Amino acid sequence: QVQLVESEGGLVQVGGSLRLSCLASGTFFDINDMGWYRQASGKQRELVATINSVGSTNYADSVKGRFTISRDNAKATVSLQMNSLKPEDTAVYYCHAIVRYSETGYNIHHYGKGILVTVSS
Repeated sequence: QVQLVESEGGLVQVGGSLRLSCLASGTFFDINDMGWYRQASGKQRELVATINSVGSTNYADSVKGRFTISRDNAKATVSLQMNSLKPEDTAVYYCHAIVRYSETGYNIHHYGKGILVTVSS
């Protein structure tokens, strides 16, 4: 069973930068999409960015041009470089991965425990 192990978040000032990382730990056949979601207080969880196994990316409109997602397939890691942070980026960020445990297995969705990112103005 895969566990998604996330780096620590933190408190950042407006305009600052922060890098989040996530490791898919455990045994699996392959990982399709990896990505990040976030949930602000009182709001629904939303997609931030995703990246598939060949490097194609997708971003929420609110983070385009500021956030960059990257992935190392050999290490089973995904990272999110966040620049020009705004107060509205304050949220709990969740790593996400779609994992298969065999060649004919189903796609299983996994989420990390979440990282609190606070952008202070």
